[in-house]
Amino acid sequence: MSPSILLFLSLFAIADSQSFVGVNYGQIANNLPAPEVSARLLQSTTIGKVRIYGADPAIIKSLANSGIGIVIGTSNSDIPSLASDQNAAKQWVNTNVLPYYPASNIILITVGNEVLTSGDQGLVSQLVPAIRNVQTALSSVSLGGKVKVSTVHSMAVLSRSDPPSSGSFNPVYQNTLNQLLAFLKDNKSPFAVNPYPFFAYQSDPRPETLAFCLFRPNSGRVDSGNGKLYTNMFDAQVDAVHSALSAMKYDDIEIVVAETGWPSSGDSHEAGPSVENAKAYNGNLITHLRSLVGTPLIPGKSVDTYIFALYDENLKSGPGSERAFGLFKTDLTMSYDVGLAKSSQQNPPPTSPVTPAPSTSWCVPKAGVSDAQLQANIDYACSQGLDCRPIQPGGVCFEPNTLQSHAAFVMNLYYQIFGRNQWNCDFSQTATLTSQNPSYNGCNYVGGST
Repeated sequence: MSPSILLFLSLFAIADSQSFVGVNYGQIANNLPAPEVSARLLQSTTIGKVRIYGADPAIIKSLANSGIGIVIGTSNSDIPSLASDQNAAKQWVNTNVLPYYPASNIILITVGNEVLTSGDQGLVSQLVPAIRNVQTALSSVSLGGKVKVSTVHSMAVLSRSDPPSSGSFNPVYQNTLNQLLAFLKDNKSPFAVNPYPFFAYQSDPRPETLAFCLFRPNSGRVDSGNGKLYTNMFDAQVDAVHSALSAMKYDDIEIVVAETGWPSSGDSHEAGPSVENAKAYNGNLITHLRSLVGTPLIPGKSVDTYIFALYDENLKSGPGSERAFGLFKTDLTMSYDVGLAKSSQQNPPPTSPVTPAPSTSWCVPKAGVSDAQLQANIDYACSQGLDCRPIQPGGVCFEPNTLQSHAAFVMNLYYQIFGRNQWNCDFSQTATLTSQNPSYNGCNYVGGST
């Protein structure tokens, strides 16, 4: 068996055995399916974790015995009482955790949402005491090591994030962060943050920024601090948080992405919202997580990532995009397909016609693609952890020594390893699927059935 096939099989064995993909189940809508219906929908997917913004008993109960990890939260308005009264924290746990655990697999409690950047200094000062009291309440009922406690941060908690190696927290939050990070480390709880490449693109709406944000082939950005190459904004944002934690000597704290996503529609003046971009971002993000490549500063592992959101929420305020982040519509059809269904039989009909891939297919460049684009495709694919040695001098696929031949080999390897979905053979619309095996002499192209 060739090294490429071994890599292909080992990556899928690992990715199938672990779940890094979660979803946010927002409820700011008046047309949502019943919780038990949503629970069945979730169980038809490979989504392994769900985050809700409160502790809705109907939702928690509906997920009982599903194995799906559940993140529940206290509201910001709960924080003062939780901070000042240990009995209030105990009552919160007795009401929202004990009746459902362990049948409902509650894994994390988030105390408040984006408190540090809320501008409410009274709330900020009460955050860590509230977290400690909830932890004490869990420990009093023997759940201290089983259900974690944390809070969720906006990326605005950083004062610097570019380049990623220079990531640092805003000094305004220093005192609270010192207390919080010490708590997280002592209790092996995660640092939860909401990175949104969508907003980064809106602040810099150039084509090259869009490719960088959507995980599409691009020339990448070199971190001037450490020389590492970044090929997508998600990794850059996560690593900026890692650098900020490292600067405070807490680089061993796990990072969890509590929210990230891309809207499928928006107002006419908004840059970026579209079905195509949302499908590209979320589909490529899921593929990236399943690859276990990790980030340049956290290689070889994937951060738990909760995609925003399960459904569109028609009562949210703000621009039109705020109401269009859903992976699913409230009639349970997909907004677009990002490969989350457990089987093709469970896929609702696609929202637009898709040309079916051949049953056994290979991904190759289209005719007429420029050398610059072929080289960009090679650089991108090889930066994603693939074994590109076969196209290097002395490798079995080095001859013929042409960009067309080398690109064909690595583009196909990327397609095969990262899911064999149509969007894994896109490369900025410079690739196509073929049923003709391109292997030659001793150069064997991995092939797979779709």
